[in-house]
Amino acid sequence: MAATVGTGSPCGACKFLRRKCTPDCIFAPYFCSEQGPARFASIHKVFGASNVSKLLHHVAVADRCETVVSIAYEAQARIKDPVLGCVAHIFALQQQVQTMRVIKS
Repeated sequence: MAATVGTGSPCGACKFLRRKCTPDCIFAPYFCSEQGPARFASIHKVFGASNVSKLLHHVAVADRCETVVSIAYEAQARIKDPVLGCVAHIFALQQQVQTMRVIKS
C-alpha cells in the first residue's frame, strides 16, 4: 500500500483532499495514488481527515496499517448502516451460528 510521495503524484488521501502531498504525509503509506482516493472518500465522509490523522499519530507506526484497514472497514459499514456499522455484520454472523447450531441439533 505504498504511495508515491516525492514523485510528483500525491497519495490517494491528498488527491481526494486536493492538497499537496508532503514527504511526511501521515496518509501516504496507506492510500496509493490510484485506488486511494475512492478508499479515502468513505473514511473522510464518516470520520473526517483531521480525526483520522490525529488517530494515526497516536498509534504505533507498526500498527498503523491494520488501523487503516479497520477504519476503512468501519467506514464502509457505517455508510451501509449508519446506526450499527460493523456491529450489524457481527449480529448477522451470530445469527448464522445460531441457525447452524439448530440445524445440527
